[in-house]
Amino acid sequence: MPFFIFIQEYFMSGPYMKYVDEDGVPTGEGQSLLNIEWTNQHGCGGDEDSDPHKTNCMLIMQYMCQDDDAAGENVEIRNGQNTNTQQHTRIQNLNENQNQANNRRNNDVQANRGLQEPWEWYDKCYNRERNMGLFTADQNLRTDNGNGYSSAIYTRQNPQGTQRGYECPEERDYYPYWHPTPWRDVAVLVQNVSECSTLQGASYNVQPYYECVEFYNNARTQRKHWSRYNNQADCEANDGDWLPFTAYLETAPTYTTESQCNAANNRNDGATYVWGRPEGGLDLQCLVAVPAPDCLQAPWSRDNHLGNTRTGENAQYTMTLPFFPSGNFKRCAFRMRYNITTDDYDPANTDASHNQNYQTGRVSPIQNNPNVDIGADSVPLRLAVNTAQFGRVFQDRSHVFKIAPRPDREGIESAKIVNLNVRGKRGNIVQVYPAIEYDFVPTRLTIDEGDMIHIQWTGSNTHNNGNPAGDGQAGDAGEGRGGTDRNNIVQIADALDNYPLPFDMTSMWQNANVIWMHTQDSSETQLPDIAAVDLAVSMASAGYYQCMSAATCGGQSAQNKNKINNLLDNAPASYKGALLQISTGEYHYMCTRNNNFTNRSQKGMLVVKETNNAKKK
Repeated sequence: MPFFIFIQEYFMSGPYMKYVDEDGVPTGEGQSLLNIEWTNQHGCGGDEDSDPHKTNCMLIMQYMCQDDDAAGENVEIRNGQNTNTQQHTRIQNLNENQNQANNRRNNDVQANRGLQEPWEWYDKCYNRERNMGLFTADQNLRTDNGNGYSSAIYTRQNPQGTQRGYECPEERDYYPYWHPTPWRDVAVLVQNVSECSTLQGASYNVQPYYECVEFYNNARTQRKHWSRYNNQADCEANDGDWLPFTAYLETAPTYTTESQCNAANNRNDGATYVWGRPEGGLDLQCLVAVPAPDCLQAPWSRDNHLGNTRTGENAQYTMTLPFFPSGNFKRCAFRMRYNITTDDYDPANTDASHNQNYQTGRVSPIQNNPNVDIGADSVPLRLAVNTAQFGRVFQDRSHVFKIAPRPDREGIESAKIVNLNVRGKRGNIVQVYPAIEYDFVPTRLTIDEGDMIHIQWTGSNTHNNGNPAGDGQAGDAGEGRGGTDRNNIVQIADALDNYPLPFDMTSMWQNANVIWMHTQDSSETQLPDIAAVDLAVSMASAGYYQCMSAATCGGQSAQNKNKINNLLDNAPASYKGALLQISTGEYHYMCTRNNNFTNRSQKGMLVVKETNNAKKK
């Protein structure tokens, strides 16, 4: 039986940097916006001077993308068919040739296991010497990776070099990283915004970083993907080339010379082009540059609680999806890192010179589980301090998603697209912990008249929350067949209501202009001819029905197709949805299956505001 995973697709931004105000700030035209929500257990936000918190924190959002048709199971970003970690076999001979390196990779990478960073990224990390200038407190990092030296897989947080996928522990634990990485920065959320200019300027998005390049052949045309050396002096002393690498969205092969590449910036096509060397490559080429990341004050959240911010909403950030001038489908992944530090030592000025060293008598400023004397007749009290986690980086990652070209429609380039999706998973509040139950996201969405809404969601037919059940309880309380996710949208009159309106009393679908429907290919230029009743039945049935009447869509109609189960059990778990423009007004909606009064609420609200410059299609 073939293995299939539905991958959610978002429409990429148009060339939104063409549409800026007099200060160079994007007006919003052409942007595709995706709402990112999260919780962080140990708190964040606040200003150290005016609104102090109990911890110092930083949140870093990043993504990586590749062409959707990237060849081969060894490089394709993908979800796994199981949760096993990809294999890694360390190099046995530091003088291995290219065929031997390829054989290691081909034997290690398993097609049925998830992959984000490529095998070469972890192998490079495994073989590169670690940064010996870092603060490791009293942790005992392994000093031999099997090849006679300590490498970048060993950090204060990961002293034994535990492998987690193909991520590089040193790169995971430190930002900004000092070597090229496959990740592109979206946003950095900080407590002190005075740090923003420094952090943005140090982002790999805009700042080339160096690494040592060695070669398999004397002609120096076949580069190795790894080098032991992490600094220019050691690199060049061992016949390596210390080369800069440039972050990029995608290559621009149309422009084959530096002058052509630079001249492309005069086209005003919404992209910036730069002549540089892509990570993993060797030759200079024309690249589509990555904009500097946003840098904002982190939203406030309380500590010891995976809960909301002061506003009563989840912490959130609105991401502008990239614009890819090629128009190619992209396969992507997203990660978010959450760093907390303490004022018990100065994290900005504490380095390897403060590491514990018994030979010299130097004592680390922090100790594992120290006993402290509070003056009570020399009775010591023990503190709960784990120096491997004093500060600490947490991380979460997305499944694979795709970024698709916009539908071929007149004026679509400058349209703002806002994504409306579903969050959460099946189960009651303790079973889904630390996630949440089903809800629409954004729960309350306000847009301008003329903006477009892309409604879609993804779900599963094989939800498994048996023992040991992770952090929450086992079980999957919910409606319909166990182990399944289902969602739909029907209009209600008010947020306090729990019964949907009959179709002839609804306004949301009658006021909708359908720009694209999931039954269409995005390259089709013809606007879909979708009646309001057909749109309503598609949304209510999660795409099980395409229309109401057999005269319109034959066997896919509510008239001819087998009846839908009243709990949506035979409806699709995932729905690619529709791209809509909806007239001004306030609209409320719910999911018939999951909205279970006193157990969980799955309702949403859409407000479309009237503007003077609405772009109606």
